[in-house]
Amino acid sequence: MSKSFWDTVKGRRSIYGFSNEKIVSEERIAEIVKDAVKYTPSAFNSQSTRIVVLFDENSRKIWDITLNELKKYTAEDQFADTENKVNTGFASGYGTILFFEDQAVVKGLMDNFPLYKDNFPVWSQHTNAMHQYIIWAALEAEGLGASLQHYNPLIDSAVQKEWDIPDSWKLVAQMPFGKPLGEPGEKDYSDVDARVKIF
Repeated sequence: MSKSFWDTVKGRRSIYGFSNEKIVSEERIAEIVKDAVKYTPSAFNSQSTRIVVLFDENSRKIWDITLNELKKYTAEDQFADTENKVNTGFASGYGTILFFEDQAVVKGLMDNFPLYKDNFPVWSQHTNAMHQYIIWAALEAEGLGASLQHYNPLIDSAVQKEWDIPDSWKLVAQMPFGKPLGEPGEKDYSDVDARVKIF
């Protein structure tokens, strides 16, 4: 990574237009994902996050599945806009990362530690979010753009069938990525001092 940690944090933004040009190797992306899975913390060291990385036609397929499902619920006169958004904003990239949580792990913790059972599903989402952020920032550091999408549970069943995903893996988010076609617009920030108290 050529960027500093804070440059990466500040530079990471939602990118909705990118190309499929492979400016970073598949091997490097796999390394990023595996390192994130290995080193991201989790409550009780549960290690409940599961990830699937899709490249090329497999990445295109996840967005075809998404469009097929969306078409069932979108008015015909509005579908062209939806189709354009998916095709130019998500399907046009280099790949897509799918984030899951293994419910078998979560349930095992709930059974073994009943005092905290209500917290484990929440903590599971926390660790998944950390995986998402670490991977997103790492992609930014490599010069790739990404965004985070949530077409689950609409696409869950088709995704599990297409890639033989275990039934216990619950889809949480989808992250399309690729070479950015432009810079993100300016972002407004609310007053940090109103959101942070220091004593």
